Amino acid sequence: MTSKVDEALSYEQARDELIEVVRRLEAGGTSLEESLALWERGEELARVCRRWLEGARARLDAALAEEEEGEAESDGE
Repeated sequence: MTSKVDEALSYEQARDELIEVVRRLEAGGTSLEESLALWERGEELARVCRRWLEGARARLDAALAEEEEGEAESDGE
């Protein structure tokens, strides 16, 4: 479950933090407990990024549909 704080993150903030989490996991040297906490945080951040990207895709699709609608109407005149 994503917290209210995570929901307030911009795409760029979530992406940058996710990059840092991945870097720390790849570097190793963390305890199992810390690794699990980092993994869970990474999953939360990935969900935030996914939501932003899905929202952007929906806006693009809506804009393209609107443009196609406008072109179809002007072709029918």
